[in-house]
Amino acid sequence: MAPENLTGVTEFILMGVSDRPELQLPLFFVFLVIYGLTVVGNLGIITLTSVDSRLQTPMYFFLRQLAVINFGNSTVIAPKMLTNFLVKKKTTFYYECATQMGGFLFFIVAEVFVLAVMAYDRYVAICNPLLYMVVVSPQICLLLVSIAYVYGFSTAIVVPSCVFAMSYCSSNVINHFYCDTVPLLVLSCSDTYFPEIVIFSSAATNLVLSITVVVVSYSNIVLSILRIRSSEGRKKAFSTCASHMMAVTVFYGTLLFMYLQPKTDHSLDSDKMASVFYTLVIPMLNPMIYSLRNKDVIAAFKRFLSNPCYSFKPM
Repeated sequence: MAPENLTGVTEFILMGVSDRPELQLPLFFVFLVIYGLTVVGNLGIITLTSVDSRLQTPMYFFLRQLAVINFGNSTVIAPKMLTNFLVKKKTTFYYECATQMGGFLFFIVAEVFVLAVMAYDRYVAICNPLLYMVVVSPQICLLLVSIAYVYGFSTAIVVPSCVFAMSYCSSNVINHFYCDTVPLLVLSCSDTYFPEIVIFSSAATNLVLSITVVVVSYSNIVLSILRIRSSEGRKKAFSTCASHMMAVTVFYGTLLFMYLQPKTDHSLDSDKMASVFYTLVIPMLNPMIYSLRNKDVIAAFKRFLSNPCYSFKPM
C-alpha cells in the first residue's frame, strides 16, 4: 500500500443504489428480502447436499460449492449495503473497503470457474457416462474446486493491491453500493493505466477461459443429445443440464456487459444495476433454478422435512 494514501483519503463514502432519501427505506426492505431468500436458499442447498446420502455425487458436490460461493458473495456485499440504507453517513474505512473488494473478487472469480467445472461435469455425465465416476472422481472434484478457490484468492490479492496502490487525494465519494474496482479508479489522482490493464486482463482471461469450457462442453452435450433416438431419452438428458445452462447464460451475460464494454460507453449507473443483479439477485435465483426443476433435491427436501435423521449420510 502506498503511504500517501494514509495521509490523503482514510475513508470512502458509498453513494449506494440510489441517493434519493425517499427510496432508502423501501430499498432496504426489498434487498433485505432478497438477502434473506439468498441465505435460506443457499444454506438449504448446502445442508441437503451435505447430509442426504442420495446426493453424494460429483454434480451435487459442485452444486454445494456454488451455494457456498453464492452465500459468501452476497454476504460480503449485502450487510454493509443494508446498513447504509438506514444511516445518513454511508462511510467505509480505507482497509474495510479493500477487504470488501478482496472478498468480492475471491467469490466472483471462484464462481466463474466453478460454473465452468459444472459444465464439464455435465459433459462427462452425458457424453461419457461409462467413464463418469473415473473421470470425475472425488479426488478430481477436490482438485478442480481447489484450483478455482486458489485462483480466486490470488486475484483477490493482486487486483486490490494494484487499485489501493493508487493515490486518493481529492474526492472520496464512490458512485456504487460496494467497493468495486472501476468506481474507485475514477477517484484516483494517480495514473491508472497499469491497474486498468491488470483489471481488464484478469477479467478478460477469466471470462474467455471459463466461457470456452462452457461453450465446448455444451456444444458436445447438444450434439450427443441430438444423436439420442428416443424423444424421452433426449428430454431426460436435456433436463439434467437445463438448469445449469440457464444459470450460466444469465451470469456470464451480466459479467460480459459489466466488464467488457468499451470504455467510451462505460456508465457507472448501468454498472450498478448489473452489479445488483450478479451480486444479489443471481445468488438468490440459483437455489431456485437448481432445486425447483430437480426431482432429487425436491425429494431430499421432503425426506429431510419428514425425518431429518433418516436422510443423514452415514459418517
